[in-house]
Amino acid sequence: MSLAEELLELATATAREAGRMLVDKRPPAGPDVVQTKSSPTDVVTQMDRAAESLIIDRITAARPDDGFLGEEGGTRAGASGVRWVIDPIDGTVNYLYDLPDWAVSIAAESGGVALAGAVVLPRRGETYTAARGAGALLHTESGTRELRVNASVPLERALLSTGFGYAAARRASQAQVLTGVLPNVRDIRRGGSCCVDLCSLAAGRVDAYYERGVQEWDVAAGALIVQEAGGRVEGLHGAPAGPDLTIAAGPGTFEALHALLAGLDPLRD
Repeated sequence: MSLAEELLELATATAREAGRMLVDKRPPAGPDVVQTKSSPTDVVTQMDRAAESLIIDRITAARPDDGFLGEEGGTRAGASGVRWVIDPIDGTVNYLYDLPDWAVSIAAESGGVALAGAVVLPRRGETYTAARGAGALLHTESGTRELRVNASVPLERALLSTGFGYAAARRASQAQVLTGVLPNVRDIRRGGSCCVDLCSLAAGRVDAYYERGVQEWDVAAGALIVQEAGGRVEGLHGAPAGPDLTIAAGPGTFEALHALLAGLDPLRD
């Protein structure tokens, strides 16, 4: 078994365990908000923290020398050269409101390159996985299938997914950009979870995705899944995907969306 396959096996098992815990132990009245971050709408629940703790404990037990980057503070250096990038609940507001589109996202990287990624959607019964160079898969109760992005979809027939920031000023700016995007595409979807949007792209359920303000833990696993499904994930003008802007789509569609966004000043504040 290669290192990437070994890491993927651990990521998948751990993400599934965390997902089961998040479903089984979710309080009937909803989880408590224990912290806000960038704005009052950017929330952390006690379940975010419990899931991240579970994930770090399980991975550390198997690989004690690895490092971590976790959204909820579980960050530490390691000695092995492998770092785990963890989002215990991507789509916390969806989880808070008991909407189904939230996920556990775990990626493993070495030298800044993602080797393995697993995204588990417990309420959908779906697990998305990818190991570098080995393709991307969707696992459900009915079986497993290989993922491929939709390629060369003309922008006017492309279904896009996107998201919005938490700060009011950032949302106002993103709304202005959106008014330039909407007349040029089939339609827009806003699901509330970056990694779920990326997995939907890999599965061919949408044709493209863009968003400003996503963090490394939001995209680490999902970006690898899109890339292994044949898509591109980048920022503007070849910059890495990240907080400034993340654009993802299949060949042909990516270039058209990039050109459209580049002309709309998407990095305005």
